[in-house]
Amino acid sequence: MRVSRLNDPFLRGQLAIAALFLSLGFQYATWAARIPALKSDLDLSAGEVGVLLMAAGVGSAVTFPAVAYLMRRLGSRRLALLSQLGLALALPALAAAPNYPVALLVMCADGVLVGGLNVAMNAQGAALETRHERNTMARLHATFSAGSLLAALVASGMTAATDSVLAHFGVAAVLLAALNLTSRTGLLEQDAPAQDAPAEDTPAETAAPEPARRRWTLPSRLTLWMCCAMVFGTVAEGAMNDWSALYLRDVAEASAELAPLGIAVVSGMMVVARVFADGWRARWGDGRVVLVGSTAAGAGLAAALVSGGVAPALAGFACMGLGIAAVTPCVYAAAARQGSDALAPPPPLIGFIASASSLAWGMGAVAASAVAVALCGTRIRWTATPVVREEAAA
Repeated sequence: MRVSRLNDPFLRGQLAIAALFLSLGFQYATWAARIPALKSDLDLSAGEVGVLLMAAGVGSAVTFPAVAYLMRRLGSRRLALLSQLGLALALPALAAAPNYPVALLVMCADGVLVGGLNVAMNAQGAALETRHERNTMARLHATFSAGSLLAALVASGMTAATDSVLAHFGVAAVLLAALNLTSRTGLLEQDAPAQDAPAEDTPAETAAPEPARRRWTLPSRLTLWMCCAMVFGTVAEGAMNDWSALYLRDVAEASAELAPLGIAVVSGMMVVARVFADGWRARWGDGRVVLVGSTAAGAGLAAALVSGGVAPALAGFACMGLGIAAVTPCVYAAAARQGSDALAPPPPLIGFIASASSLAWGMGAVAASAVAVALCGTRIRWTATPVVREEAAA
């Protein structure tokens, strides 16, 4: 008799963690889709919009020294749930911001919450793989991309129904709250370390010795290589969503109807690749997947930029989405096994390159970032990837 899928602890954990990934993609794409409306409501200039977007990155950078501490004190489960709920509340707060300074504060807080959820949910995913010896990280990251697509559809429908950003963000917050409830029952318990004091019924002479206070030390060479790989991978993945439409419109001179296809091509290819990437990891290993995928992504985008034009650009975007899709899950899984200190890289700074030179140079930096991931990957000691098993029989 086969074990019921509803009673499969791996499946329950996978669905709960997937709800977190879906939440992060949905929340990010929700406010990003309404940037034009926020610009109009707050009467912002183009430069002020850029600073508003950068505020989220500043918030993420602030979490770098704090996330490892919060992971030890709260555990990944509580940190993930609190961060996800905070992101749900951040949406109506942003919509109700009365002026630009308040909006900047909300976006900075949003970045802090994103940093916490990003680290905690990836730690949960890596722990699920280790506990059950089954691959799932790539599929979890696929739900992030799916969340972005879902947010785009909801934004389109809400924009057609009402001009109110607050109404749109209110509906999105309710959906995020529902996802928070979905996650609560299936996340892995990773409690904070026990208190130092011995239990009352434990004799003093037999109590476990007090653990030594954790002293700050320099990160290991392996941790630094992992952080570099995550930084470059985040640049390559995130910049494609942020800049592909602008590149098509301003550099490739695509029509207004074709410009959004950049995001659609990248996101679509990433969803498809991540559905199959766990099988690739089991067959070829994480190290080879990272090396081949990131190299193909960088080379494909570079060739498209040299060729110029709309069709080569879309082909290059497809190569980037397909090649980079499995890289982030592999690196995050390896970093989570190394420890939470390796899970909090600083945010990408691709916007500064594009602002200082041009979109073409900015996209060239994206291609270079993908190749840099491959170089960093050669310096990482990849552990054996769990083999995907069939569901056990009762």
